[in-house]
Amino acid sequence: MERVILHCDCNSFFASVETVLNPALRGLPIAVCGNPENRHGIILAKSEEAKRFGVQTAETIYQAKKKCPDLVLVPPTRNAYSHYSKKVNEIYTRFTDLIEPFGIDESWLDVTGTTHLFGSGKEIADQIRKAVREELGLTVSVGVSFNKVFAKLGSDYKKPDATTVFSRAEMREKVWPLPAGDLLFVGPATRRALEEMNIKTIGQIATADPRLFYRLGKQGEQLLKYARGEDDSPVASFYAPPEPPKSIGNGITFRRDLVSKQDVRTAMLALCDEVSERMRRHGVSCRGIRLTIRDTNFQTITRQELLQNPTQLRAELFEAGMHLLNKCWDTNRAIRMLTVTAHQLLPAEQSFFQTDWFHPEAEEQQQKRARLEETIDRVRNKYGHHALDVGTLLKNDLGLGSFEEEE
Repeated sequence: MERVILHCDCNSFFASVETVLNPALRGLPIAVCGNPENRHGIILAKSEEAKRFGVQTAETIYQAKKKCPDLVLVPPTRNAYSHYSKKVNEIYTRFTDLIEPFGIDESWLDVTGTTHLFGSGKEIADQIRKAVREELGLTVSVGVSFNKVFAKLGSDYKKPDATTVFSRAEMREKVWPLPAGDLLFVGPATRRALEEMNIKTIGQIATADPRLFYRLGKQGEQLLKYARGEDDSPVASFYAPPEPPKSIGNGITFRRDLVSKQDVRTAMLALCDEVSERMRRHGVSCRGIRLTIRDTNFQTITRQELLQNPTQLRAELFEAGMHLLNKCWDTNRAIRMLTVTAHQLLPAEQSFFQTDWFHPEAEEQQQKRARLEETIDRVRNKYGHHALDVGTLLKNDLGLGSFEEEE
């Protein structure tokens, strides 16, 4: 039996939620943006009306205002986005339990087993759009196909509030003429590689000599399968336990540049504190640390290294982070943005401590640190994260305390 897969994509989700919260914004060109005072002055999301002026995500507020002088700027209401994302997915559960979120505003649904109850894939898609529109005041575009990749293409094909069906019989007629860059996971680098091979459409990928894609490795093999409609990946159950994180990271663009060693230490400590707390929450330790550093000229580097022992402790992550930063960064260069990421995660109970015969007290010191940080966690869980903070973080002017999750 042919699978029936839906991909549901909420249209201009952040901006649409803002119009639900404030109906006076409806019909206006609006953009959700970061706080210019915190140097997060870029467009995070825009309404359909703003899109018509050419406003784009990730451009600066200045650029957007040049295109649309009447653009209404709205700060993000993150709790509301989570709330409405949950409500939208609750509507999906009326039709199937096979629901796989793909970000806060997108989900795949496998409705193969429920078409006898609710009708064809298109009919189910239309019912979902109607329910979301009437109950939540939001709109959804839905792609219907026989696999996840083509369903995603369908939801992107026509917006807003539309249903697009890409059947197997129509694959060559409807899917293959689409731009190669529309295919799932084709980023800028892959797009450039395809252009160098004079491949411009999905159909040209599907019919090309497979040897052309050897240079792309496994990704090349995946592209061929995707273009030919051979994606058979399943849609996960909505009620399945979440997969453990592959990495845990936090980063921030600071209110002002880090120009002194004390600035850098303060920032590193705050980020490592947040990352270590989240590692303990997930019950994992890390075997490696990765830093992403951006200077005032927007030049960015990423460096990583393995740790001698797996850890989830703030103090040890901080020491490793400072050691790595001092190795890879000219301390005379100001830092605009810094991200600390713990990677190569493993369950905390599987972590080990490599005994140092020259420093036998090291293991006891680690155990003391662990007890201290567990106590801090308990206090924060009861009274809030900032109930206990390091003294250097108090009244800082760097914007610390409000982080952006990078991964």
